[in-house]
Amino acid sequence: MANEKQTTKMTSGDGFIAALDQSGGSTPKALRLYGIEEDAYSSEAEMFDLIHQMRSRIVTSPAFTGDRVVGAILFEMTMDRQIGGKPSASFLWEDCGVVPFLKIDKGLEDEQDGVQLMKPIPELDALLERAVKAGIFGTKERSVIGAASASGVKAIVTQQFQLGMDVLAHGLVPILEPEITISIPDKAEAEDMLLAEILSQLDSVPDGQQIMLKLTLPETANRYKPLIDHPKVMRVVALSGGYSRDEANARLAQNTGMIASFSRALTEGLSAQQSEDDFNATLDATIQSIYDASVAG
Repeated sequence: MANEKQTTKMTSGDGFIAALDQSGGSTPKALRLYGIEEDAYSSEAEMFDLIHQMRSRIVTSPAFTGDRVVGAILFEMTMDRQIGGKPSASFLWEDCGVVPFLKIDKGLEDEQDGVQLMKPIPELDALLERAVKAGIFGTKERSVIGAASASGVKAIVTQQFQLGMDVLAHGLVPILEPEITISIPDKAEAEDMLLAEILSQLDSVPDGQQIMLKLTLPETANRYKPLIDHPKVMRVVALSGGYSRDEANARLAQNTGMIASFSRALTEGLSAQQSEDDFNATLDATIQSIYDASVAG
């Protein structure tokens, strides 16, 4: 079952969740932004070694502590590796005071009815059992809304909640992530549909249990306040979704009670070529800016 100290930190701790969960499809881009071109590695194994070095460098930086970072989302391969000489999840909690989560989705289906559902997750129970053994607190699962389609939104929320129930059954806390693409013309309408659908399905969460939600920053400030205030929601976190860090922070600061869970916006400005001092100073400034936006209001 979820660790009590971790539950308290996740429920009421000041700070944000670092998303360190780039997977096979997004890793080359993340490495390129970090200053490592694709000709620097010749196999997938080498690519994953390099991204693990980047993640380890972030997590072991003196800037990365539970004072400002309340949680971190790991890729499955990161959970299985070590940071600082111990399993990644153990290092995060024991050495940094940061609550570990695991990304469990296996990518997206092709778009249908304006949305992309999650692909099936083979051997889900075995993966969740491994996560529990590794000291993981919760999971994250992403799907994407590309249009204000009421039936599409209903399908995506239904799938998210069904998976969330499986996660809860293992004593883990799911972060449901029905992302709305920031560039769509009917984004505000999609947000209204998503809010209504999530509120209607929250009743299915067993009494005494809670989920988390990871949502695109809304067009109207505090649009998701009813979810933040809901007794069955532990925390609502925001994804940066392609906004620059400055814009993501500005939007986040207008949403009371919502905290960041940024990936690309967290690593923006970091590079493999930086000295340790420059890297740590850049990361420190980034973490402070995201922290400030997360605790604003």
